[in-house]
Amino acid sequence: MTRKQRRLSLIAASMGVFAIAIGIALYALRDSVVFFFTPSEIAAKSLKAGMRLRVGGLIKIGTIVKTSENSIKFVITDGQSDLAVAYSGLVPDLFREGQGVIAEGKYAGSDLFPADSVLAKHDERYMPREVADSLKAKGLWKQDANAKTQGSSK
Repeated sequence: MTRKQRRLSLIAASMGVFAIAIGIALYALRDSVVFFFTPSEIAAKSLKAGMRLRVGGLIKIGTIVKTSENSIKFVITDGQSDLAVAYSGLVPDLFREGQGVIAEGKYAGSDLFPADSVLAKHDERYMPREVADSLKAKGLWKQDANAKTQGSSK
């Protein structure tokens, strides 16, 4: 084997090992990737059951129901579609009707989304841009009212 052939075989072997390492890393990370959707996007797309995702929007007024001491059901809306969410655990202090929320869990493929974590948002700075833009486009986002409320509490 000539020197050039040894060098080429070493480069080819190195690239093969590198490709295998990248494949293993991507395979290991596939379960930790979480996609964000609104209720309208979930209704429009056909998502696979068992897919891990985040659902964001506003808590629909009049839909919070405590089913037991640490279990709660509520509805997330983006103005077009609604998605019922079931959560077992302690909710954040800012969790209330009309408030922005993000629920994370595994999609069951049904009308009830079983969340394993809930994040409450206190103003538009923490709302994902897509959700805020869609709420503003539909006229559901009242930025001026939020500014007046925040200004009067000081």
